Amino acid sequence: MTLSRTRTPAVRLGVLPVMMLAVLAAGCGTQRSGDTADADRRWQPTPTRAATGSSTPSSPVDLPCPGESPASAPQTTAPPSGPAAPPTDHYAENHGFRVPLPLRGQSRCDGLAAVRRIKDALEPLRERGDFAPEDTRNALTGLGYSAGKVQAHRNGPTGVGFLIDTGGSPRCVEGTMDRASVKADAFGGYPDHSGCDVPSGGH
Repeated sequence: MTLSRTRTPAVRLGVLPVMMLAVLAAGCGTQRSGDTADADRRWQPTPTRAATGSSTPSSPVDLPCPGESPASAPQTTAPPSGPAAPPTDHYAENHGFRVPLPLRGQSRCDGLAAVRRIKDALEPLRERGDFAPEDTRNALTGLGYSAGKVQAHRNGPTGVGFLIDTGGSPRCVEGTMDRASVKADAFGGYPDHSGCDVPSGGH
């Protein structure tokens, strides 16, 4: 009798976990026929607004500008959702303040028009070999740019560099002139910087 009493609690303790496992196993895997659709809906990604295009903020579209062929207009692509790989250093991040802001939409067309006017004004100087910064500055102010916003400087032994803060659209035009050609580029200034010159410090 003593023997059976000592075994009874042990048997009961051993039966309890087995019964719990049986109950859990019976409940797992059972699914009503209507639950499948609900489960599928629950695990599908929620459609984003980008998929419908209804509330996505749009960037200016770079259509061909006057005098520009459709093939030469830049293709606007969606920015990547995130970096493809973690950066190995912070150089690009720390020097982002020195990267000029690109022109988009109508500002890009204004920039192309300004570059054409500047090249046309400087071409006679280039043809006669006049690379004096003062003559370059005079040619640029002759286009209507403010004398206080036009910089010109020597660029090598036979060249001149120039920078114009237009105060309008495009914001800035920078370029060089030498015996071979006149080059110019328009841009929208710099992040966190009020001028057209390359900023010397960042954050």
